Amino acid sequence: MGIRTDMAVESAEHLGGNLPKGVTSEEVIIDGITLKIDIKDNEASEKLGKPIGQYTTIDASSIRRHVDGIPGEVGALSESLMQMIPKEGSVLVAGLGNSDITPDALGPKIIGQIFATRHIPAETISQGGLDGLREVCAIATGVLGQTGMESAEIISSICNRLSPSVVIVVDALACSSINRLGSTIQVTNTGISPGSGVQNKRKELSQESIGVPVIAIGVPTVVDMTTIAHEMFEMQGSASAKEISEKGRTMMVTPREIDVIIDRAARLVALGINSALQPTLSVQDIECLVG
Repeated sequence: MGIRTDMAVESAEHLGGNLPKGVTSEEVIIDGITLKIDIKDNEASEKLGKPIGQYTTIDASSIRRHVDGIPGEVGALSESLMQMIPKEGSVLVAGLGNSDITPDALGPKIIGQIFATRHIPAETISQGGLDGLREVCAIATGVLGQTGMESAEIISSICNRLSPSVVIVVDALACSSINRLGSTIQVTNTGISPGSGVQNKRKELSQESIGVPVIAIGVPTVVDMTTIAHEMFEMQGSASAKEISEKGRTMMVTPREIDVIIDRAARLVALGINSALQPTLSVQDIECLVG
């Protein structure tokens, strides 16, 4: 059975630890445990089912532990982003997903907490002692069924008008391990194919498709029933998942506290993005400015 996941680390794990030539894996400590996977050639890309590029996985267990305050994962995400984004130029942050469906509402929730600066007059910035602010704009694209437009079409049109140096897209992901639900952040410089993990693949968002570098950030919020059953059968010594009904094969599962997870993950990811884009400001300053 093919394992459905948006997570590069899980694609590597399902190879049994035997990483193909062209794939490197490195565990580092950046305010917490992070795992970096680099896919370097087409053969490795085909074996893992992921585009060539860099994937950073951050352990964000504080989301599920309901930790108050500002977790260390903010620093890990900020540092990972700063290693991928251009040092200069304006930035477009785009939130993908459907705000009316809780497990898919991560993108829109994050956009509401991004420190957008493009509209602030230079005089106001100077008077406020905020010299050095990077130009940032943000948009929640909605979904095709709401807008009649693909997210890729909306973002591409904005890029043609504003010419940002990079696009940061944020979205909910699917994973294959229950332990990673709502407790992991993936950052990649390969872009994203929205909905691919839930069998609703939309137009790709990447430098090749829109002409601007695309950094994708995601938190897994769902796992499909077939994958859960497959994991359970393996634990019981069975290699078959044929007993799953057809309805079960299309069922996506999410934690019962998903509303809390989405709120906490949105705050954490937004703080990480804001900190990476405005390194002269403290996290406390950013929270005050965003309100």
